[in-house]
Amino acid sequence: MTSTTPGRGDALVLFGITGDLAKKMLLPALFRLSLRGVLPERVVGVTHGGWTLERLRAHVHDSVADHGPFDEGDFARFAGALRLATIDYDDPGSFRSIAEQADGCRILVHYLAIPPNLYARAAERLAQAGLNGEARLAVEKPFGQDLASARALQADLTRHFPDERLLRVDHFLGKDAVENLLAFRFANTMLSGVLQRPLMRSVQITLAEDFGVEDRGGFYDSTGALRDVVQNHLLQMLAYFVMEAPRTGSAQDILNERVRALKAVRTVLPEDCVLGQYAGYLDVPGVRPQSRTETYAALRTWVDTDRWAGVPFTIRTGKALARTATEIVVEFHRPTPRYYHTACTQDATPDLVRLRISPRPGASFHLFVQRPGDPSQVEPVTAAVDFTGLSGDNVTAYEYVLADALAGDPRRFTRMDLVEESWRIVGDILDPGTAPLPYEPGGSGPEQAERLTTDGRWLPHADA
Repeated sequence: MTSTTPGRGDALVLFGITGDLAKKMLLPALFRLSLRGVLPERVVGVTHGGWTLERLRAHVHDSVADHGPFDEGDFARFAGALRLATIDYDDPGSFRSIAEQADGCRILVHYLAIPPNLYARAAERLAQAGLNGEARLAVEKPFGQDLASARALQADLTRHFPDERLLRVDHFLGKDAVENLLAFRFANTMLSGVLQRPLMRSVQITLAEDFGVEDRGGFYDSTGALRDVVQNHLLQMLAYFVMEAPRTGSAQDILNERVRALKAVRTVLPEDCVLGQYAGYLDVPGVRPQSRTETYAALRTWVDTDRWAGVPFTIRTGKALARTATEIVVEFHRPTPRYYHTACTQDATPDLVRLRISPRPGASFHLFVQRPGDPSQVEPVTAAVDFTGLSGDNVTAYEYVLADALAGDPRRFTRMDLVEESWRIVGDILDPGTAPLPYEPGGSGPEQAERLTTDGRWLPHADA
């Protein structure tokens, strides 16, 4: 895919411009792009009818006004790029309205912020209207519901848009703090040297949220924790962390190493997975009665490479937990207590390196130092640094994703072989046919998940 600079003659065609994702993420991100001077000539909002351009501009105004710096003059310039197209999926001819609004534009990027079951239909209708040409097609996750459906979706979409112009969005790949995992690993020789299997005891990866499903019951109940964040966000984050150094910094070399990393991750066995559902989930509007959808997932796997062989990786995510945090914690083997008293080193927090993605991206090192006045005793201390220039913010992530979609840079998107490996890893634990374990909101999830950890307990959070 050739990289270009978005601008005059380009158009972003945004399906779902009136939806929740656009309101909370995409429109504020586009406004930020306009402040940077990299917005395309036109932003064509696609709706099902009942909207006027004036109403759309008012909707966009409300969406962006509460996200960072806002000036009415800046918004007026941004709003000048907005266009409105009205379509009906049952009427192929209606898609000509997109062509009319994008007439004369050199490059089209169709961004589908719509339910995944409409992706194939939208691609077909765009092709029938002659809107595929050299255009790119961006689709949100999840890409499929399992390996078979992902491959079927790939076949449907590439029938109209070749794979090199198909962009699979995972906004986690647009987060500075996630991309920084590569710099943390490969720009620091000291750290790269200690991340070796003889020294490491375990790795825990967490994406915890202290809120529930809220107003997303209908979507979430058909998705669940494994499909919503594990198969995509967390496994892509794992790939960044365990991959080896790419041959060069090119997008394709980085993507190739991410694929090699996921190929080395074992398929998760059912006995190495615990699923849960928080009390009160069944009362959320849109959730089916007696739903078995999981709001919590914990799993254990291994990465079979020379660097990571034998080191257990425990991954967990959940709604309605005690805190909101995304982090990777590396646990090192405890020191042999030849000189220091055994009680001290066994009961204290073990040597840890913690990488925080959010909130407050940064790193902390949990070390032992001598206890004052007693050289035979040690006690834990923490050295921490904030990555103040990096962001784990979702709007910023979408700003990068949209800029790359417009420029044709594939590095922040998910290649199909990455999608296939991700579905392979979780394929045996999807839809187990049994009810998830209940857990109370505000805790750490089902107690049964602790058996997946090295010592039968989760490592403490940064603020514990």
